[in-house]
Amino acid sequence: MCEENQKWRDAIRRQKKIYSRRNDIRSNFARDFNRILHSTAYRRLKHKTQIFFATENDHICTRIEHVNHVAAVSYTISKYLGLNTELAQAIAIGHDLGHTPFGHEGEDILKRISERDLGERFWHEKNSLWFVDKIETLKDPDGNEMNLNLTYAVRDGIVSHCGEDNENAILPRKKVIDLQEIAKPNQYGPYTWEACIVKVADKISFLGRDIEDALTLRFVTDKQIRNLINRINKKFKMNVKKINTTVLMHDLIIDLCNSSSPKEGIRFSEKNLRLLKELREFSKKNIYYHPKLDHFKRYAEIIIESIYKTLSDSYKGRQSLSNLTMEYKKTCSLLADTFSDWLIKYSDLDAKKRKELKFQNAIIYRVEEKRAI
Repeated sequence: MCEENQKWRDAIRRQKKIYSRRNDIRSNFARDFNRILHSTAYRRLKHKTQIFFATENDHICTRIEHVNHVAAVSYTISKYLGLNTELAQAIAIGHDLGHTPFGHEGEDILKRISERDLGERFWHEKNSLWFVDKIETLKDPDGNEMNLNLTYAVRDGIVSHCGEDNENAILPRKKVIDLQEIAKPNQYGPYTWEACIVKVADKISFLGRDIEDALTLRFVTDKQIRNLINRINKKFKMNVKKINTTVLMHDLIIDLCNSSSPKEGIRFSEKNLRLLKELREFSKKNIYYHPKLDHFKRYAEIIIESIYKTLSDSYKGRQSLSNLTMEYKKTCSLLADTFSDWLIKYSDLDAKKRKELKFQNAIIYRVEEKRAI
């Protein structure tokens, strides 16, 4: 994606004009990368689960590590293919901002809640778009809280990154669409080549890492991995020696770069596409649906359902904050952290009234905290 591209003007378009600095040396997409990097949603990824819930083990992959793997893979492929590395990295670092706690299990739980109580489908790609468009804010040079207001190309890459299926030969779509109207994953292909890269980089980044973590936590054994390698080599007439993050990333990146073209799209060779499918089947059978995860899944459901019930019980429309304050002993944790400030921030009150409420809320919390002591 460059200025000569006929899609350029649409790709860099924002939902509204953004402030500028005379001495800014960054491109539009570099600004998007920084805006995402500085957001609170990005910071929260460090505590979000990729596959395994292992908070006491620093070596188990978290969502923030996965996002950075995707950014690194996207950069390498985009640079080799002569694409816009800044656009690819901005999409990659933002692609999971709306992912749930507890990984895909958390997403399944929120899907059930959403369908049950709202009659709507929850999916994290659309939630990521919602976050960057409506939830996340940064202060402008005048101190005003403003939404991230990202470029169309980055927003499109975020909402259309779903890459956990086995399709091959991804080509960008030609038309600009209203991204808020997308109703389901994979309804449309990405708008740019760079978004196509991120969609595939997502696949490349997690398979080897998931297997490494499974070995560390003893979900699988070295013998199972040796048997997997032998089966792959025999079945596909390959010469795989190791299955880990670095080896898989390198081999798949090289294969993708050699197999892709403007005519054929972003693709793997048929042999490596079959390899990806084999690895996914192994991981589903031996990792993702492992009986050891059943306790984790029940724990995740209790946590998410409990939080949801507390929030829904506390919701009283415009009186929600007052209700939380009146029921302080039951809802003190919602007042103690940023939740009550969040309610004030996203209310339809004017700035002066929001400031007054925030001040009153802080005073109430301090008084009640002293009483508790």
